[in-house]
Amino acid sequence: MRPVRTAFAGALLGTLVLAGCGQTGTTAGPGAAPTSASAAPSAAPSAAGFPVTVEAANGKVTIPKRPERIVSLSATHTETLYAIGAGSQVVAVDDRSNHPPEAPKTDLSGFKPNVEAIVAQKPDLVILSDDLDDVVSELGKVNVPVLHQPAATGLDEAYEEISELGAATGHQDEADKVVTGMKTAIEDLAAKAPKDTELTYYHELDQTPYAVTSKTFIGQIYGLFGLTNIADKAPDAAGGYPKLSAEFVAQADPDLIFLADVKCCQQNKDALAARPGWKNLSAIKDDRVTELDDDIASRWGPRVVDLARSIGEAVTKASAKTDGTG
Repeated sequence: MRPVRTAFAGALLGTLVLAGCGQTGTTAGPGAAPTSASAAPSAAPSAAGFPVTVEAANGKVTIPKRPERIVSLSATHTETLYAIGAGSQVVAVDDRSNHPPEAPKTDLSGFKPNVEAIVAQKPDLVILSDDLDDVVSELGKVNVPVLHQPAATGLDEAYEEISELGAATGHQDEADKVVTGMKTAIEDLAAKAPKDTELTYYHELDQTPYAVTSKTFIGQIYGLFGLTNIADKAPDAAGGYPKLSAEFVAQADPDLIFLADVKCCQQNKDALAARPGWKNLSAIKDDRVTELDDDIASRWGPRVVDLARSIGEAVTKASAKTDGTG
């Protein structure tokens, strides 16, 4: 058996975004890492290397043979499974898994798990990011292998989870290629972006408005581009996801605004301008509001590169205007 180490990360990111926008919550880029999870090569999985032991958040999980009936209760992990070529082994995914389109979406829920409904799919491996209602132990009682892979708190943990899913499904080589491609793409995007801008930013999780600090997974991505996060100075920033007042954002007057509540909450530049005291914000007046894809901005799988690309483009555009070249 081959042990594979996993990260023990909290799932606050996914659950907070779910509560705020009604969806869960990063992504492949140019070159070796595809921008679509379904774009990865679907090489035939190998039975070699089994049994395999993966040390997940629920302990050491031994998978006796190559799984052929995988159930994913995590939108992020569904994307990863398809990105590494394990899509043909997936028989059911949760109701939040909307990428890739061909994933066998069901009414199963990772946030309100129904053990009987999960077992009815006859899974030989269940993958989830939240252990709600003791679903891990309940599935264990009926001898269903479960991998609990929580929301990653940093890129290294995201890479590690992808690698582990590769090992668990018989697609280690493909998973390693995805990780390598992600690393290369993100490093390239960050290297090409201007670094002498001293730009500030505000990332909106939802319109209430909740934000993210630099300590979060999302905040660390922005940090690669040398941006200063206005939420770091919020009164309740310690938890990583402060709820900001309209006055706080107006006073901070960020150079850039990134919206992760476009699809869920119909937010855009015009909606922001209608908020009390916001119409004169620099980001709004200077057209520096970036509408992100809600799903990409709230997940930590292969498409995180697409988030990095959006940030890099916004920084480059803002920097060009600042130095007069735009």
